[in-house]
Amino acid sequence: MISDVIAKINETANQIEGKIIAYRRDFHKYPELGWTEYRTSSLIAKRLVELGYEVKVGTDIIKAEDRMGLPPKEVLEETWERAARQGGELKYMEAMRDGFTGALGLISNGEGPVRAFRFDIDALPIQEIRDEKHHPWKEGFSSVNDGIMHACGHDCHAAIGLGVAEILMSLKDKIKGTIKLIFQPAEEGVRGAKSMVTKGLLDDVKAIIGSHVKEYPVGKIASGLSGYKATTKFDVLIHGKPAHAGGNPQDGNNALVAAATATLNLYAIPRHKDGPTRINVGKLVAGSGRNIIPDKAHMMVETRGSTSALNSYMHEKAINIIKTSCQMQDCTYEIIPMGEAPSGKSDEEMMKLVEETAKEIGGYEVLEGDDSGGSEDFTYMMAKVQENGGKAVNIGIGADKIGQGAHCYDFDVNEEALKKAMVLLSALAFKEIQ
Repeated sequence: MISDVIAKINETANQIEGKIIAYRRDFHKYPELGWTEYRTSSLIAKRLVELGYEVKVGTDIIKAEDRMGLPPKEVLEETWERAARQGGELKYMEAMRDGFTGALGLISNGEGPVRAFRFDIDALPIQEIRDEKHHPWKEGFSSVNDGIMHACGHDCHAAIGLGVAEILMSLKDKIKGTIKLIFQPAEEGVRGAKSMVTKGLLDDVKAIIGSHVKEYPVGKIASGLSGYKATTKFDVLIHGKPAHAGGNPQDGNNALVAAATATLNLYAIPRHKDGPTRINVGKLVAGSGRNIIPDKAHMMVETRGSTSALNSYMHEKAINIIKTSCQMQDCTYEIIPMGEAPSGKSDEEMMKLVEETAKEIGGYEVLEGDDSGGSEDFTYMMAKVQENGGKAVNIGIGADKIGQGAHCYDFDVNEEALKKAMVLLSALAFKEIQ
């Protein structure tokens, strides 16, 4: 029967390819940062309802207290208003106010396993290049939101998810069990997945499948992305005491010196014998004037480790250094969590299933593997399903390298990859998972 299903999947994918590309271009034109994806989420919810899905949004899918790196309330309100002006669907946006973005589509057909597919939807704080050589600019769908750009392919992921949704609904009578299509906010900065996991969206899932467009050629896939490093991202606010730098410097408590001392010593944390570790101070802002002892400092810090234990080692050392550096200057400090994710690995059984399915469909070349070296909060979802005895995989989808690559102002993809992705992912919904 699976050959008949694949034939139908290919037929539907060919019919809707133009529509899916149009979705991608629309999302690309109106990018939104994490926790502000009101327009994106509401249009996804609207389309899922039109297709016949049971749809959940807002606090039904997000646990408020487990959101990380939430923008200030005024930013959340400003971006909500912008989304309304740019064509967001108010019916669903109302439930998303104050940063409750994302969407869940459910399709159920009797007894059977619960499977989930995850698609991330947020953009990056990058100004898109304006150049005739850049396809989105040339074709008129480059970002209209200054300083925000889809530079990692999440516009593609959202569109692919809608393509999978349409294909699966056309084959609903052949689905056994339940399908969950999870459109996740705030992946950048690893901020959004945890709040969906703790809300319970993965509690009954037997298998979860993620995917990401990659820079290898269209048609090539990595059957299981692995090597994701655990990470903790946090801000440090250091509070000192101002004083006249010439008249009475002894009365001040220097927050800048505390931050600088911490920074230098953070980079001196001994690396661990058990595996790779990382630390970075990405931003340090301190003080208020040339002749004033700095009374405040703001640090943006992240740690990483090839395992969750190694990341914990780096994080604990970092916090101790920050504490001691502040004590040296009689300053106080606050640690503000901004994002985190555990380490993660795709299951070999799922990787083999992806390879077998790709071979059955035809037109794909499976790569040996892809150890990303970075971090991805899909690992929260993978870990939850694996802890419950299920299986997880994250698939790399070749989309060509156009421009300098991901997280750069000229990032783009070969849109032929969208059909390739939605065909493969849709076929996996009908495979038996041990």
